[in-house]
Amino acid sequence: MHIPVIVQTVGLLTLSNVFMTIAWYGHLKGLASKPWWIAALISWGIALFEYLLQVPANRIGYTQFSLAQLKIMQEAITLTVFVPFAIIFMDQPFKLDYVWAALCLVGAVYFIFRA
Repeated sequence: MHIPVIVQTVGLLTLSNVFMTIAWYGHLKGLASKPWWIAALISWGIALFEYLLQVPANRIGYTQFSLAQLKIMQEAITLTVFVPFAIIFMDQPFKLDYVWAALCLVGAVYFIFRA
C-alpha cells in the first residue's frame, strides 16, 4: 500500500504539532504549581516525540515539496492544532482573530504552492 507523500507529511506534521503544542504550552496549566525546571524537563521529554515525528515528516516531504512549502505547511498545521488546544485545554475564549489569522495562512499556502 502506497501512502502519498502529502498524506504522510501532513499526518506526521500534525502529530508532531500536537506534541509541540503540549510541550510548549501545556505546562502553563498542567504543571503551573511545579517549579519551572520540572516543567522544562517534562516539556523536553514531550518535545522528543515531536522531533521523532517532525524530522521524518520533513525528510519525506522534502522529496516532493520545497523548503518554503514545508515551512508554510507547518505554520498552517500549527494554527489548526493550536486553536482547538487553546480553546479546549487552556480554556481560552474563541477570538475572531483566529479566523483572520487562518485566512492569512490560507493566502500564504496559496502563494507558496501556486504554479
